[in-house]
Amino acid sequence: MSAAGPARPMPAPTVRTLLLLSIPALLIGVLSALSLWLLDSIAGLLEDAVWTALPSAIGVDGASGWWIFLVLTVTGAAVGLTVWLLPGHGGPDSATTELVTAPLPPAVVPSLALTAVLGLAGGVSLGPENPIIAINASVLVALVARVWKKVPTELVLLMAASATIGAMFGTPVAAALVFTGIVAAAPGGGALWDRLFLPLVAAAAGSETMTLLAHPQFGVPMPAYTDVHWPDVIAAFVIATAAALLGVAGATVFPTVHRAFHSLRNPLLVSLAGGAVLGLLGVIGGPITLFKGLEQMGQLIHDRAEYTTLQLVVIVLVKVGALLVAASAGFRGGRVFPAVFIGAAIGLIATSLVPGIPLPVAIASGVLGMTVAVARDGWIAIFVALAVTQSVAVLPIMCLAVLPAWLVVTRSPQWLIRSRADADGLATPALKPTA
Repeated sequence: MSAAGPARPMPAPTVRTLLLLSIPALLIGVLSALSLWLLDSIAGLLEDAVWTALPSAIGVDGASGWWIFLVLTVTGAAVGLTVWLLPGHGGPDSATTELVTAPLPPAVVPSLALTAVLGLAGGVSLGPENPIIAINASVLVALVARVWKKVPTELVLLMAASATIGAMFGTPVAAALVFTGIVAAAPGGGALWDRLFLPLVAAAAGSETMTLLAHPQFGVPMPAYTDVHWPDVIAAFVIATAAALLGVAGATVFPTVHRAFHSLRNPLLVSLAGGAVLGLLGVIGGPITLFKGLEQMGQLIHDRAEYTTLQLVVIVLVKVGALLVAASAGFRGGRVFPAVFIGAAIGLIATSLVPGIPLPVAIASGVLGMTVAVARDGWIAIFVALAVTQSVAVLPIMCLAVLPAWLVVTRSPQWLIRSRADADGLATPALKPTA
């Protein structure tokens, strides 16, 4: 409510309006998926060059500790130089931004894209979600403003973000869950599905385009789970709560770590120091703890018999440390994908300690607890847990396990740095409600 009184509800869109706006929504979906695919493809080519082709050409082991340290340190220097010297300075610090924020000036996009590609290819423990949503939103808002001037900027932003989320997860369901809270909290009239219609059109177009281009696979093969038993529910409560507590612990020290790195002031020094620390953590944890964590999660679950409980604990602690450092040291990227890896590793620790816990239940519970702590969204945490395990039978258990996990995180610190500009009312506003 403003000083002038409550916002006047807007009339619900007509069927004709929804049909007409479906055309730009479809195009926004396709373009968002193409942008994500292009970013991933460039990062993948650079990753292969740095971690496979170059070591092979010079006769070294790309998985050796000294190479991991060298690549991550050089990556930190490259990101620091980009943020320091290039126009746009890599956009806002990802540690200070929500998943969906107001569009950036288009001039910021090239340096933001470069920092994201460098981090993804260099093995930094961050995902692509924050940068690619910001890139797509900024470009598409500017484009639609020229072509379809009557389409509201906020609607374009919602469609671009929804399309990008749909493309990342390969389904519009994730976008529906994320944006339910946004559109429900926004002023305006009409049924919820009237207001979700266009973002879901964009999300469906984005997910189908990405499926055709790259066939993304979020799920991990694991033993089937069909029968729910009460001990499984109790185990899910314990695992999800433990994972949420670890996520809260990370959020508690996040401002301190961020402040420590940024006390170096110069962006080059901040990211160079972060790259060196990430390199040391990579030496300790090994290649399995590098990158955003999606492929590494599948590898870890597939090879779970080769890891002892202690090794799994080390992997979890190293990955949490790597996420803290990467998010604090000026790298641009999202925190959800590394959180999913950490949650899966926590689930493997649980099955190592108590072999009777079904693997899908343990993995889903760990993913749910860590994701709800990092993303602060119960719906997306349930969706990701279900997507990883590909087991419908775990859904009712996750709907119960999210309750104690949410009680842990609801009044706890967030994985978000409140910048000085934010305190002054100058920061880029977030559209995603804060718990």
